[in-house]
Amino acid sequence: MRLALGLAVALLALPPGAACQSPPDLTGLWAATLRFGPDIGGTLIVLRTPDGWRADIAGFSVPARSDGAIIAFELPDNKGSFRGRMTGRAIHGHWMQPSFATPVTLEPDGPSTTNRWRGTVTPLENRLTFYAPVARQPDGGYRTYLRNPERNAGVFMPVTRLAVHGDEVRFIALRGQAETTLVQGRYEDGVITVSLRGGVYELTKVTDTASNGFFPRGNPAPRYRYAPPLPLDDGWPVATVEDVGISRAAIERFIQMLVDMPMDSLTTPQIHSVLIARHGRLVLEEYFHGYHRDMPHDTRSAAKSWVAALIGAAMQVGVPIRPETPVYQTLLSTLPADLDPRKRAMTLEHLMSMTAGYQCASDASPTADEDVIQESGARDWYRTTLNVPLISTPGEKIFYCSMEPNLAAGMLEKLAGEPLPELFDRLIARPLQMQRYHLLLQPTGEAYGGGGHRFRPRDFMKLAQLMVNDGRWGGKPILSRDWVRRSSAPLRDLSRTQQYGWLWNSHEYSHGNRKVRGFFAGGNGGQIFMGVPELDLVIAFTGGNYSQAATFTAQRVLVPQYVLPAVTGP
Repeated sequence: MRLALGLAVALLALPPGAACQSPPDLTGLWAATLRFGPDIGGTLIVLRTPDGWRADIAGFSVPARSDGAIIAFELPDNKGSFRGRMTGRAIHGHWMQPSFATPVTLEPDGPSTTNRWRGTVTPLENRLTFYAPVARQPDGGYRTYLRNPERNAGVFMPVTRLAVHGDEVRFIALRGQAETTLVQGRYEDGVITVSLRGGVYELTKVTDTASNGFFPRGNPAPRYRYAPPLPLDDGWPVATVEDVGISRAAIERFIQMLVDMPMDSLTTPQIHSVLIARHGRLVLEEYFHGYHRDMPHDTRSAAKSWVAALIGAAMQVGVPIRPETPVYQTLLSTLPADLDPRKRAMTLEHLMSMTAGYQCASDASPTADEDVIQESGARDWYRTTLNVPLISTPGEKIFYCSMEPNLAAGMLEKLAGEPLPELFDRLIARPLQMQRYHLLLQPTGEAYGGGGHRFRPRDFMKLAQLMVNDGRWGGKPILSRDWVRRSSAPLRDLSRTQQYGWLWNSHEYSHGNRKVRGFFAGGNGGQIFMGVPELDLVIAFTGGNYSQAATFTAQRVLVPQYVLPAVTGP
């Protein structure tokens, strides 16, 4: 009786309606995005005045330097810098933000002026999004996982369950037989506030799932109908799939399958784009999960093939670099007396074929492992790699090691006497009409040769088309036919079914009653830019399954099961 009276008094003491309040229903899709900059961008004006050169951008007006045809300046506090070269009446250059170089072209600002140039700086925006799809379990609790499209950070936070106690929210993972709280936050007024990678995220329920990036094309998924790509002034002729002997019905079934793919697991394939070209014409261009034609995508290790293409293009115009060029003699001013003789014999070809022999295991010390070097705080990645011991004689064994193509890129820059971004812009980007890209930089400001460049898929797949064209684009030779043949050849077994050439992978596929070989630039997460010369075919995929087995879905499943069977004509 006393307990009942006490409970009644306690209920009377609560605010009106509080006794009837129930825990909130958290089922649904939750999402939040944080933007990390950069804040400098927009119109850039460079002026030549009687007192010297000046640059004006985003409220800054700073002096610029002129050294012959080179124009350069820096903003204070490491907010950005520019380096360009006067070419004709225009200034072609790159805007350097921390970690990335972005191409910028400055045109004369007015028909008669010779002292003022104007262009637009569009730096790579750094943002992170987290999704949490929350559903009820039979026991009344919640199941969920964290999806991060830009870096797949959810893979390192394998959340399976959401627990709510009052205003406390806990994201829980199963480790072995025990549960552990990975992330703890608060729920208040329709917002779940949690600390995740990079900062504090305020997750709110997504009300418009029809146009949300969590789903391939929204929820419910629309019916897909094929349409040819939009013709643009970017060097790609376009056509319909029927024009080039590809089945429209098969392509529609394939894309519909991707559109309908249920997003019910962290391991579900995340396909961000699919593009196909045949006979040199772009015939399919589809994007998913909020990605679109003008959004540069992380190419990860596919950008290693960027190094091979750039070296080949440099050789074509006379830069004194060859497969037999020695590595250490090129990169070091003087060779140490006690240098390992095997290192003295190491050549550019060893770097491009991943057979240099460096210790590259992540658990070794010292190591040439990419992640270990980048996270060590080392500023000079070239010298750090050169100091790593060898575990095999160059040319003897293949060990996949991202720092090796980075050394190859460093050799090219030194022998060309020109920064890699400028070399790439002049020899490949402008001839192939690549308009918007972002090159990953090392701490020293030099372009990184191990991967990570951001390109629009429609642009980066031009490298595969260039290779299928025997090194020609628009009738102009960019690479030699011999360089294309040797780069794409299956020189070494990287795995039981995958071969490696000079920074290009390759794999043999069945097509009808015969075998065809596809060579490709491949990157973590599902980045594939493939050429199949025997079918005069180019295929591109981008994806977001970084550090997961689904990284290989496009190349090992979607290409042989859906794309190649759709190619029926000659």
